[in-house]
Amino acid sequence: MLSTVYSAGIEGAAGFLVTVECNIADKIPAFEIVGLPDSAIREAKERVQNAAENIGVGFPDSQVMVNLAPADKKKSGSSYDMALIIGILHGAGMAGIANLDNCCFIGELSFSGDIRPTNGVLCMTIAAKEAGLTEIFVPAANAAEASVVEDVNVYPVSNITELLSHIRGRNAIVSTKFDSETLDWDGAFDLMDFSDVKGQEKAKRALEVAAAGGHNILFIGPPGTGKSMLAKRLSTILPPLAMEEAIETTNLHSIAGILPPGATLVTRRPFRSPHHTMSAASLAGGGTIPRPGEISMAHNGVLFLDELPEFSKQVTETLRQPMEDRQITVTRASGHYTFQSNFMLVCAMNPCKCGYYGHPTKPCSCKRDDIQKYMSKISGPLLDRIDIQIEVGSLTYSELAEDSRGEPSGTIRERVIRAREYAAPRLREEGIFANAAMSPRHIQKHCKFADGAQEIMREAFDTLGLSARGHDKILRIARTIADLDGSELITIAHIGEAIQMRSLDRKYM
Repeated sequence: MLSTVYSAGIEGAAGFLVTVECNIADKIPAFEIVGLPDSAIREAKERVQNAAENIGVGFPDSQVMVNLAPADKKKSGSSYDMALIIGILHGAGMAGIANLDNCCFIGELSFSGDIRPTNGVLCMTIAAKEAGLTEIFVPAANAAEASVVEDVNVYPVSNITELLSHIRGRNAIVSTKFDSETLDWDGAFDLMDFSDVKGQEKAKRALEVAAAGGHNILFIGPPGTGKSMLAKRLSTILPPLAMEEAIETTNLHSIAGILPPGATLVTRRPFRSPHHTMSAASLAGGGTIPRPGEISMAHNGVLFLDELPEFSKQVTETLRQPMEDRQITVTRASGHYTFQSNFMLVCAMNPCKCGYYGHPTKPCSCKRDDIQKYMSKISGPLLDRIDIQIEVGSLTYSELAEDSRGEPSGTIRERVIRAREYAAPRLREEGIFANAAMSPRHIQKHCKFADGAQEIMREAFDTLGLSARGHDKILRIARTIADLDGSELITIAHIGEAIQMRSLDRKYM
């Protein structure tokens, strides 16, 4: 007898529906799975057979042939186990129900019949909904994330015995309902605070401007000046995640397998800080069936690269295209896989190998050629994509001994949110997400000067020998500073501050 049930798979950051066709024939007992399965799916034969025996329903003493359609698309992972056992029992007349057409089964089997959690349940649930299925059965540990999808019933399944009882109409499983009121959006800002940082007012201001305009930022300075401490607090002044952003972020974290068990949504903006020994594949995403890399796990958040020159050039050059396109496509023999990567890049570095080039009191032990070699590890194209470049100097004793706390993150975040709200109508009109994404056409249209400001910009262009790209970056920063002030026109003060945030490369580079 032929039976058909539904499951779902993952392709890049999206899910797709998988039709599980089970044919039970009165022939020599055999069990085969076709449809481009990977090793994990082929091993499902052992999990399904042992689970069926151990829960007491038995496995059909027949020829069992399973096809995973579409047959030309590579399938991977253990999420098809639940659909396989239900499809086989249904085809053999053991499930006790006639129609499973509206159901989707996602989950991994244990030998005991328990259902184990799997990665990517959120995007698979979305795919099932888009295919018109409304009854979604998922592992109990994944039910919270799947419940975010509207207009479907999500059933948390702990074991196959419980599932069979439900579909036979005996003991119904209570569906999991999403309650946005239970989410702790404010708790996302409790971990760290800008008030912990002593001094460094110029760097704090630069981070505020970066947060308001979505600008990438580079800190350069000697060791122990607080570069990492500042970077780790950037996410505390960014606006809270919108629901759409939270779903996108949760989806990527679920696919990558870093979503905590039982989590509903990611409510804080990600902060990813990979070590400089990482490979390009771990940054961009990789594997035989690619999974999200660090740049995608930082989607809607912050990617922090500490000790930037220590990263290999292959790794840092991988950043260039995703920073422009806000997504990355990984190509493998099995297909093309696209992941979102809309992140803010924060980099920190020393000015030389020893760290004290340009220090007012500590002498630098590096040779001039060594300094140039160290700085040349950062390519010009990557540096051009970092709008704000700020020097972080050493603190004085009086600054360290100061008793008063600095401005808290909450106060700065309120100004950032006001600036983004001020810019929102303009950004929506142009279809861009932040001032950092403005093209030359947008700059010409929206960067209007107040009296005297254009003359300051012209003088800076001639004096500093700016390129056209450098000119545009200063105007983008100035536009953000004007938004923070609630000003439609860019004033002399806005231009002056923007120039200070962009001229650092002329000292060190």
